[in-house]
Amino acid sequence: MTALDLSSPVAVVGAGTMGQGIAQVALVAGHCVRLYDAVPGRAQEAADTIGGRLDRLVEKDRLGGADRDAARARLLPASDLADLADCTLVVEAVLERLDAKQELFRALEDVVGEDCLLATNTSSLSVTAIGGALRNPGRFVGLHFFNPAPLLPLVEVVSGFATDVTSATRAYEMARAWGKTPVACADTPGFIVNRIARPFYAEAFAVYEAQGADPATIDAVLRECGGFRMGAFELTDLIGQDVNESVTRSVWRSFFQDVRFTPSLAQQRLVESGRLGRKTGQGWYAYGDDAEQAEPHTAERARPPAYVSVEGDLGPASELVGLIREAGIQVREEEEDHGTRLVLPGGGQLALADGQTSVEFRDVVYFDLALDYRRATRIALSASQDTAPQTLAEATGLFQALGKDVSVIGDVPGMIVARTVARIVDLAHDAVAKGVATEEDIDTAMRLGVNYPLGPFEWSRRLGRNWAYALLDDLHLRDPSGRYAPSLALYRHAYATDKREGGTS
Repeated sequence: MTALDLSSPVAVVGAGTMGQGIAQVALVAGHCVRLYDAVPGRAQEAADTIGGRLDRLVEKDRLGGADRDAARARLLPASDLADLADCTLVVEAVLERLDAKQELFRALEDVVGEDCLLATNTSSLSVTAIGGALRNPGRFVGLHFFNPAPLLPLVEVVSGFATDVTSATRAYEMARAWGKTPVACADTPGFIVNRIARPFYAEAFAVYEAQGADPATIDAVLRECGGFRMGAFELTDLIGQDVNESVTRSVWRSFFQDVRFTPSLAQQRLVESGRLGRKTGQGWYAYGDDAEQAEPHTAERARPPAYVSVEGDLGPASELVGLIREAGIQVREEEEDHGTRLVLPGGGQLALADGQTSVEFRDVVYFDLALDYRRATRIALSASQDTAPQTLAEATGLFQALGKDVSVIGDVPGMIVARTVARIVDLAHDAVAKGVATEEDIDTAMRLGVNYPLGPFEWSRRLGRNWAYALLDDLHLRDPSGRYAPSLALYRHAYATDKREGGTS
């Protein structure tokens, strides 16, 4: 069996924001939709709200007037679960409590037919645990829509331990028939997106907690250098600090307090103080008409060096050589390969972030990974207290001559973008190795679910198979807590390449 026939009625239980969004998606696709909520009158209120949204779609020429009227006629508020008896699909979007969801589905199982597909929109609970309360868990599946459901294309189709393949296939094809982009995944904490996205927040918070940089600077580097749509601090303010911290804590607990998913103490303190982000007027940033906008640290203008010497292959940063030449700065190619770095006129060195710290070496300034060095408008530099002022000034002037704003951060191993991308790549490889999802579905999920500029495996191919492993291995030596220990999957990925090339990892 493939997608549900459009003549088949579907039901949405839970008339909150997510339930309304899912109901609207099903309506526009052509289904008759029964909308139920345990609170009397709420289903009718939600139906009125959905009707208003359909009106706005007509005003924007995204929906015809006749289609709007037909959709409204197909939306039926239900006053009792018994009204859902003839539905072939029921999607639940109620409170994120295991007992509440289990109780609901046990009641539904007594109402709907044997061929009815039951689905939960949970984002943090185990699909297997919810379905475990059913007599027939084989027809139970996770359908995780992203908010707002009518706008965001991604749907994670989650198979619980007991979900039948036919049920998962029906759900997958149904999501596609509704105009969504489904990805298939196993029932694992966080599914795909909320599992693999944790480092995006965690590493930004870690840099802040280490006093490496302030939130505005970290956000600017993630956006203007890393190519992410939003920085971690502004994004969590938008999501809600309580919501984001709760998801992080849920994933951490579900993985038996795995150190890779450890929540941020700084974010916890923010939640405890009631500073939850935009919805309370204060989070990492202040909001409101009188709020002063936080600005990133940007270095003062410095004189660019007359020349730079290139030693070795700069790898992911190799396009810098051409940009430096275009800026009119002489590039000297050194015949002897002493490493992968740029040597400045004063003798100091400039190297791509690699998981080591500046203080370990004599006069080294690190620069961060960029999605695209030509298009990047900002570059972060990292130096220690022992770095010669001339070296930092020459490094700053060099990138300013390339048209970049420069943010100087603390001596943070892996800096900001590099450590974030490396950890995302690692978690993605680990997820594939453990059968969570395919590489293609993970890339799709991360691009569509959280608007990443590249999927983790696209990053991995661009940066080189050994890049993430080498950086994390160096980070792990400097922080042996296990947080940065490369996964066995990433090790195998890197080692296989080296072995084919005749080397060792």
